[in-house]
Amino acid sequence: MIQALYTGVSGLQVSQRAMDVEGNNLSNLSTIGFRAQRVEFATLFDDAKNEVDPNGSIDSTVGIGSRVNATTTDLSMGALLDTESNTNLAIAGDGWFGVEDGNQRYFTRNGNFTFDVNRDLVMADSGMYVLGTIGKNINFNTQELTEEIDAIPLEDIKQQKKLRLPNTLTSPAKATEDTSFFGNLGTEDTTRVMSAKIYDVDGNTLKLKLTFTKAKEQPEQGIKWNVKAVLTTKEEKEGDPIYATSDGDVTFNEKGALTKSTLTNIAYNGSNINIDLGKGFDGVTAIANVPVTASSKSDGHEKGELIGYEIAKDAEILATFTNGRQSSVGRVGVFHFQNDQGLNRISGSLFAESDNSGKAIIFKDQDGNNILGASVLNKKLENSNVKIENGLTQLIILQRSYQANGKIVTTADQMIQKALNMDA
Repeated sequence: MIQALYTGVSGLQVSQRAMDVEGNNLSNLSTIGFRAQRVEFATLFDDAKNEVDPNGSIDSTVGIGSRVNATTTDLSMGALLDTESNTNLAIAGDGWFGVEDGNQRYFTRNGNFTFDVNRDLVMADSGMYVLGTIGKNINFNTQELTEEIDAIPLEDIKQQKKLRLPNTLTSPAKATEDTSFFGNLGTEDTTRVMSAKIYDVDGNTLKLKLTFTKAKEQPEQGIKWNVKAVLTTKEEKEGDPIYATSDGDVTFNEKGALTKSTLTNIAYNGSNINIDLGKGFDGVTAIANVPVTASSKSDGHEKGELIGYEIAKDAEILATFTNGRQSSVGRVGVFHFQNDQGLNRISGSLFAESDNSGKAIIFKDQDGNNILGASVLNKKLENSNVKIENGLTQLIILQRSYQANGKIVTTADQMIQKALNMDA
């Protein structure tokens, strides 16, 4: 009877604990990055009734009560939610975002990030700093971008730090080095003009104009044009200065394909601009009965000021400038553990490393380069991995278990009362 009482009481305790856990799971159904918990039970005591072969298939032990053996974390991935913010991230696969509060580091699957007033990347709800790698292409003293980079490589675990970016950042001007022209001059004896936008070493926008006129002396086959290159202001108003000129001629065969060009460059302000008119039908042509066209392509760009930062796929932090340029300036880190189940739960979506989890690590590829180890998606958030149908079903089962154990306690109490009355 006493054994029955203890069995019922222990059953009530573990059922209550399990219901609390399931209730907490359901209350966090919409918590971004939440990881559900699962309660595992074990027998409190075993009483062996018979001596049996330990290798046999018959278990003759009888459990006397139960206990909570462990509360584990469900590490399955939650559903992905689409958002409009490019600072919202979700990890598709294994891994955790790292965040920092003072000197304490935590780990989370909640990628609801934003840039604060200081241009620090932080968690939107708590303000904790997000950890990652800052590119070496920013001069923080002059607040100037020193190099355009497509992707920032991840640094080692000890170099991961909060992502503080400058409030103002300048993309320096780059002088034009190469200009290509495309189009059809036709064969009529008239002046043709092509032009291109050019940038000098100071970032000023200029205009490179090519004027084509038919040569007085023509080859026996094909056609020859004289061409004059003039570098002037981008508006090219009357009275504006001419900065540089260059002359040459271009020859086309009877089909209109370019066979020779002596205009190859124009020099200005200590720099040399290469002029590419193409070859054959790839570039400038002189084909009869085909519409006259003109276009150009130049490298270089003017000076640009920072528009803002955004986060692209695979956690790249991009800076966008008014001159249309864009460069990676950092990357959000993704951290891994030898034993994710060993992490200490701080809150529903926030965890800390422990002796059981081991220290946080960053994965490496076969060449020893640091990698994310998972895909990071922008404009998405990972919702709680709690499934409401499973949670409600489990809660009903646990309530029935609680009621059954309560009945055991009541019955055991009645039996004890009868035994006491019989003794009287």
